[in-house]
Formats: sequence, structure tokens, C-alpha cells
Amino acid sequence: MFLVPREFLRSPEALGREWALGEAEAYTRWLARRHYENFHVASLLLPRRLHQDFFNVYAFCRWADDLADELGDPAESLKWLAWWRQQTDDLFAGRATHPVFVALRSTLERHVLPKPPFLDLIRAFIQDQTVTCYLDYPDLFDYCRCSANPVGRLVLHLCGYCDPERQKLSDSTCTALQLANFCQDVGADLDRGRLYLPLRVLERHGCRLEDVWARRATAEFRSALRELTEVARRLFLEGLPLARRVDRRLAVDIELFTQGGLRILDKIAAQGYDVFVRRPRISRPERAWLLVRTVARTALWQAA
Repeated sequence: MFLVPREFLRSPEALGREWALGEAEAYTRWLARRHYENFHVASLLLPRRLHQDFFNVYAFCRWADDLADELGDPAESLKWLAWWRQQTDDLFAGRATHPVFVALRSTLERHVLPKPPFLDLIRAFIQDQTVTCYLDYPDLFDYCRCSANPVGRLVLHLCGYCDPERQKLSDSTCTALQLANFCQDVGADLDRGRLYLPLRVLERHGCRLEDVWARRATAEFRSALRELTEVARRLFLEGLPLARRVDRRLAVDIELFTQGGLRILDKIAAQGYDVFVRRPRISRPERAWLLVRTVARTALWQAA
């Protein structure tokens, strides 16, 4: 029986056992499919030969995320994130015992993935334990550089794209997605003691921090959030050309991320930038329509 990260850490048997490659890959598949609603990069549209590699990379991200947010104690999270960092160093030195890294080792051998994106992701999760707010856009974008952009770069590497031009476009899309998520989930982040809306942006709009922490969608708060969504929208548009510069099957996923992010921004605007009254989300029928429309649009690109 497979265990989610928090339960895994409490099991001496799971921590101490040896994992064969087949078992390890079954574990990463199980972990990815367990969170399938939030996992689109291994969609059926991507080449089947890459599915396991995407599961393996996703499992790495899932574990790091859970170590940061599911243990309930920042000190415990820092301890286990340091352990995860050591496991990553061991992986790139040719050693692996944890099932995620046993599975990832074969992915590294096939695709020669770089080490920095993995370390950057861990750095972002460590930062979440010690930094609770950001002064202005440069600080927030530096966080996004580690928390979001590495995922896009790893996806490109898995699909055979390693050039700086595509990576830059991917960075714009990933940062935009992260900003859209920050705008969408202000309340959930406050529950974790974090505020990702830059303090100087709030200050420029006359928004008081006590109103934000009290979850009051004042006119000043809504004005600040509107600015953040406009910045996210510009970044989505900057990254838009990427979908036309990759294989069609990857293009569909990239377009889905972009159009889904833009749709979230539209929903935030439609409810007057009050994200406390309800969390903006995309319904299942809307997701289905986005998929149909995106597949049709990318087919037209190929025909043109």
C-alpha cells in the first residue's frame, strides 16, 4: 500500500525499505493520479513514452510541496526539506533510495535533466517557511523564479526543448500562472500566515494591511488586486508565442494552462476583485470547453 508524504514519513518501514524501479514508478504514478485534478502535464495528449517521466517529476514537486505545507510546523518542514535537498544531491551523485528518486534516476538518464530547477523548487519551499510577505514586484518575481518557472523548464527539457528563447517564454507563462494563483487564493494563503500581494502595491492603492488580514475586500484592496491581475495578464500574453513553437501535443497543454489562467483572471474581475466572498474557480464544463477549443485552435495552427 502506498502512502502520501506525511504518512510515509511516519512509517519506519516505508522510510527504510528498498524500492525496485518498477515499484518506484508505480508509486509516482499513484501519487500523480491521486492529485489528478491539479495535474495536467501528463495529459493523454502528450506522447505516451513521456508519461512516466512526467509522473516522476510531478512526484518530486508533490513531495516538496507537502513537506512545506502539510506537516503543520515550520521547523519540521525545514528539517524534512533539508533532507529532501540531500536526497536530491544524492540523486545527481548517482545514489537513490527513496521511491521518487529511484524513479527519477531513470528519467535523468533518459533526458539529462539539469539539477538547478530541482534545487530552485526546494529553495522556494524553504523560503515559504521563513518569508511571509514581499516588498515589491522584484522580490515576488524572484520567488516565482524558484517556485514556478523551474516546472516549465523541466517540462520543456522532457520534451526536448532546451533553448533560452523557449525557456524565457515559459518563464513568463509560469510566473503569470503563479500570480493568478496568488490573486485567486489570497484567503488560503492568509490561513497559512502568508501574503503574496506586494506590500508596496497595497500601499500605492491605499490598502491597509489590517483590512487584508481581516479579509475585507475594500475598494483599495480591490484596486490593488486589479493591478496584480493586469500584470499577470501581460505576462500570459508575453508567453503566448510558446505554444506555436513546440510540438502540437505539448502546445495543447501550454494553451490550456494559459487560457485557464486567463479565465481565472476574468472570473476575479467578474466578481469585482473580491476574492474573499468566494474562491474563483473553473467548473468542469468550462474545462471541457477550454479543452475542445484549444485542441481545435492548435489543429488550425498546424494546418496553416
